[in-house]
Amino acid sequence: MTDFSVFLPTGFTGDLAGLDPADAFRRITAVTQVADELGFHAVYVPDHVHPIPPSQAPVFEAWTMITALAAATDRIRLGPLVTSNSYRNPALQAKIASTIDVVSNGRLIFGIGAGWYEPDYLGYGYEFGTAGERLRRLDEAVQLIRRFWTEESVDFEGKYYRAAGGLNQPKGIQQPHIPILVAGGGEQKTLRTVARWADASNVMDSPEVLRRKYDVLRKHCADVGRPYDDIRRTVTTSYILGTSDAEARSRIPAGAEFAFPGDLGSYGLIGTAPTIRQRIAAFEDAGAQELIVGFENGLDPDELRRFADLCF
Repeated sequence: MTDFSVFLPTGFTGDLAGLDPADAFRRITAVTQVADELGFHAVYVPDHVHPIPPSQAPVFEAWTMITALAAATDRIRLGPLVTSNSYRNPALQAKIASTIDVVSNGRLIFGIGAGWYEPDYLGYGYEFGTAGERLRRLDEAVQLIRRFWTEESVDFEGKYYRAAGGLNQPKGIQQPHIPILVAGGGEQKTLRTVARWADASNVMDSPEVLRRKYDVLRKHCADVGRPYDDIRRTVTTSYILGTSDAEARSRIPAGAEFAFPGDLGSYGLIGTAPTIRQRIAAFEDAGAQELIVGFENGLDPDELRRFADLCF
């Protein structure tokens, strides 16, 4: 059975434009509390510092939001989808995550990716580099983070990162360590990083593409001697319930192509109730175990209630 999670609107897509920031935070908190009450598996927040496209609309910092939402909830799991490896030193990132795992009583999911949104890098003075370099940094960073969660003292000398006698207490609550989710569907590098170091994978694509990605992931797992079913398979998608499939598709927001490859309207949870149920079944059949849903009206708790009535 598929788990359902919520992708929270925290400003990246301009979804908080025109709102008072204090009111926006209250509304995000209220939606998260309803998700907790309804039985959603987790809530996730994006990790960006500029909206897309860049504007003066508010954007909340990811790890601060996760900490605040952990204090406002009891059961639901929380995490970034995903934190950009480039924005924080990975050793310090391990410390931040360890602290939040304690604050949340063991509910953190540590989502991480290579990073991709160049305005964030330019605006905050981060080195953008090439995609290949960012992926190599990611692979090295995940190794270092795992070691800070599992070893008493960390000595590490990599190409990009290093630590000499690094200490990290507390390490968090979850055992053997906080679960690591790596996002991205790159078949040669990202999915190999998943097979080597991660506990979960996140891909944004159609069920047809997912089948191919999961076959590649299965091969990488075999290459490193790891059971494929050790990897939790999560998928990010979008939800728009309509009076007809065409009417729902007409409401796909401009800019969706920045996040979702291909024709989102043909595979997202977009359409009438029967269409949405069919598409959930298609994701399940492809091998997805958790659907992380971005809602059309993500600040409306009633939209989560309607989704739960339809899909739970």
